Amino acid sequence: MKAWSKFWKSSTKPGKQRKYRYNAPLHVKRKMVSSHLSKELRKKHNKRAVALVTGDKVKVERGQFKGHSGKIEKIDTKLGRIYVTGIEIQKKDGNKTTFSLDASNVIITELNLEDKNRNKILERVKNG
Repeated sequence: MKAWSKFWKSSTKPGKQRKYRYNAPLHVKRKMVSSHLSKELRKKHNKRAVALVTGDKVKVERGQFKGHSGKIEKIDTKLGRIYVTGIEIQKKDGNKTTFSLDASNVIITELNLEDKNRNKILERVKNG
């Protein structure tokens, strides 16, 4: 059986869903690291969700850091995880380490619009 297929529709089996996400190529995984926009941004850009970019400001909606806000420091496309400033955990030996979050557990509150391509995409959606 093939590991990954772009023609794969869907499955009700969680194992097959995980296999699809795990074996997907990086250009597809990049689109999986996306998140919903806040209500204000949603109205402004006429778009529900966008792919996350380093520098976006996000608010955590799920998990042990619910309510925390910060900027995205790093995005791990391969694992589909993001690292946000100010979100750290204390290890047993007393050291602090960054804690990764799933992209689906955050809401974008402010977009990083330095990327020209991202601006083009948002303008295209706005103009129809």
